[in-house]
Amino acid sequence: IILLTILQQINACGPGRGLGGPRRSRRLVPLVFKQHVPNVSEYTLGASGLREGKVDRNSSKFKNLVPNYNKDIIFKDEEGTGADRIMSQRCKEKLNTLAVLVMNRWPGQRLRVTESWDEDMKHGNESLHYEGRAVDITTSDRDRSKYGMLARLAVEAGFDWVYYESREHIHCSVKSDSTQKSHVSGCFTSESTVQISTGERRRLSDLKLGEKVLSMTSNGKTKYSEVIMFLDYNMNEIMDFVQITTKSGAILTVTAAHLIMVWNLSKNQSEFRFASKIEEGDFVLVYKDDRLRPEKVIKITLVHNLGYIAPLTREGTIIVDSIAASCYALIDSQSIAHWSFSPIRAYLSMKNLLGFSSRSYSSSSSGNSNSRSNNRRISDNKLNNIEINNNLILENDNSISNNEILNDPLIQNGVHWYAKILYSIKDWVLPDDWIYH
Repeated sequence: IILLTILQQINACGPGRGLGGPRRSRRLVPLVFKQHVPNVSEYTLGASGLREGKVDRNSSKFKNLVPNYNKDIIFKDEEGTGADRIMSQRCKEKLNTLAVLVMNRWPGQRLRVTESWDEDMKHGNESLHYEGRAVDITTSDRDRSKYGMLARLAVEAGFDWVYYESREHIHCSVKSDSTQKSHVSGCFTSESTVQISTGERRRLSDLKLGEKVLSMTSNGKTKYSEVIMFLDYNMNEIMDFVQITTKSGAILTVTAAHLIMVWNLSKNQSEFRFASKIEEGDFVLVYKDDRLRPEKVIKITLVHNLGYIAPLTREGTIIVDSIAASCYALIDSQSIAHWSFSPIRAYLSMKNLLGFSSRSYSSSSSGNSNSRSNNRRISDNKLNNIEINNNLILENDNSISNNEILNDPLIQNGVHWYAKILYSIKDWVLPDDWIYH
């Protein structure tokens, strides 16, 4: 109740729906010449995303493109091959939505497509036209005075990047169809590593509750902080990750909605930013020579990986693969996210104080430790199909009693119940521009 009350007051001071309030209609403002929305590069994850390579008629990916026979759209098709009707499924959906918006805005007018999929290399070498993910559009009357508003309507239709590129047309593009639906939370790969209090590196898949890992305090100092829970834990699902590479070779692989610590050169201070909004040339904090230092990002790519894990430390931060990151995702505020987990931190502290902490199945031998960790992982070969509440999956292990397994939060498959509650109410209590989309 306190959380809802405070967030409602925050909403009242700025833009947003407020708690349960209706959305207000917005006045559509035309784009100006050379403006693009969003205001980032077309090939960043915050826009249409990374390029996946040219698709030609002999490519295996060509079968994933679809023709668009919408009668409310005029296709120029100057090549006479039908290429302007061919596009990705997502592009087709956004284009059809835009066609309706155009007819509603200007009765009697239709949407006109001058370029879609291109197999003749008429665009720049990096163009998304070669992947069927971009279209150039006008109105059917070719009235240039309408193009600014046409670009705005394209943004409203859901195109991932819209550019008032030329006096002759508007350029629109979309994310790849192969990009999986954004995960409900934010995580690191199961193969990512952290530094534990003994100084050794530990893979997240082998990390145990109660272990202390290198993290960062609110004043930018490093500290070993206890892992109190896993916000998400899944070893069986393939996920899309942003891979951030720095000048010294540090590489962090994380989901797009995760908060990463970025050094703001203009303010000479650090701030948290969604991984999808980090660009080449930005600076992240890298742990090197026993301290955190700003280091330039030189490469950002998109990769797929099996398994993802989101450990939560008491500090709310964690240094993964030598790069400083938050433990939180989805909400564009480290302080609000950390504060919202205060009740569960207090609950776990009280539980530990009273002696009800879950047993950590560790061993003095690293070999036995790895063996136990492997036994706990979710594996098709080891599951006995015994499922209980809170997404726990049990294994048949004679050395561990059923009661011990029931009390082990690490044997988890999915989002933690407390995190699920917070995720379910975020859209009601937070302004829309605070939430990752």
